Parts: sequence; structure tokens; C-alpha cells
Amino acid sequence: MKVTVVGAGNMASSFVKQLVKAGHDARIVGRDAQKAADLAKTLGASAVSAAEGADAEIIILATPFAGAVDALRALGNLSGKVVVDITNPLSADYMSLTVGQTTSAAEEIARAVPGARIVKGFNTLFAPVLGAGAVSNGQVPPVFLASDDADAKAKVSSLATSFGFPVVDAGPLKNARYLEPLAGLNIYLGFGAGLGTGIAPAWLPLA
Repeated sequence: MKVTVVGAGNMASSFVKQLVKAGHDARIVGRDAQKAADLAKTLGASAVSAAEGADAEIIILATPFAGAVDALRALGNLSGKVVVDITNPLSADYMSLTVGQTTSAAEEIARAVPGARIVKGFNTLFAPVLGAGAVSNGQVPPVFLASDDADAKAKVSSLATSFGFPVVDAGPLKNARYLEPLAGLNIYLGFGAGLGTGIAPAWLPLA
């Protein structure tokens, strides 16, 4: 698949690494063009302009939540485009959420960019876990996906499984209100409780 990653930070790097490994056509759009170009060269992807970035089957939004809407709008018309929102609306110290209960980062992005087919996902994985691949310490962490668009969710599910990750269907987009606090707990455990970034939440079938 032709996939555009918007961003050039740690999560973006991990996504591009997995995209290239799985044989996808990976492109990077970054606010810092030189940083995006350097990352693309290192990982075997392509750095493209914002306008070119919209020409993709899937667009992965790998920016902080604060800059997410502007980053998407810079791509131009996203009507009908599948956009994966991996953001978490974190406070400056990462220890709390700035949005929640009656809405979510994903829902706010969907409202701000009408026409885009938003899928919430990958937000519960730390960059090192995503970058290392599906199997870490003998375990396979899942990717939770929430969306109001079944076809868009199926496409993103196919992308996740091409990386080797199992997928948990987390229901409609409003369930991002659950996924974002789940990621917040994971971040607290990783940084606040000192467990590190080699952890991920999972649901266990016990019966």
C-alpha cells in the first residue's frame, strides 16, 4: 500500500521502519523538510511535500495532538482519505490528558477535518514496541482500532496485520475516549512508575 506518515519523530520513525519492512510504499511528510529527508534516506522511504502526501491509501498522523489538525490541513483536501490518528492528548508532563470523557482527540480531529475517514489506533504502543515489531519478549501486543467507517477500519487492520500485530476491534470512533486514557495509563506505568517503554496493554481471553 502507498502510505504517508505525517511527522518525523519517534513514532513516525517506527511506523516507517515497519512499513518498509512489510514492503509498503512509505512516504514521509515533515514540518522540518530536512529532518524528513534524512529520516527517509536512513529508512529507505521517500520524503514528499505536504501536497504529495495526500496521495496515499492510508495517512498516518504521527504528530503531537496540539499540531495534528494543522498538519492534516496542510495536506489539502482529505475527503474520503483514510487517516489513522495515533495521537494522545497529553499534558506537558505526560501524566494527564487534556481532553476526555465527553470527547476525545480522535473525535476533535474528525470534526476539524470533515470528510476524512478517521481511525483511532496504535496509540497504546510505545515507539520502541512498534519499531521492534510484533514480538517482544515472546509477547505479541495488540493494536486497538476504533472508527465509524468499517471499510477504513478494515484497511488499517490489514496494515497492522502486515506488521505482524493482532488487531482488536474497539468499536466506534467515540471509543477513543477509552483508548486514549488506556494509553495514558500505559504512559504513566512506563514513565511515572518506571516500568520503561517495553510494555503495552493487552486484552486476555480467559474463557
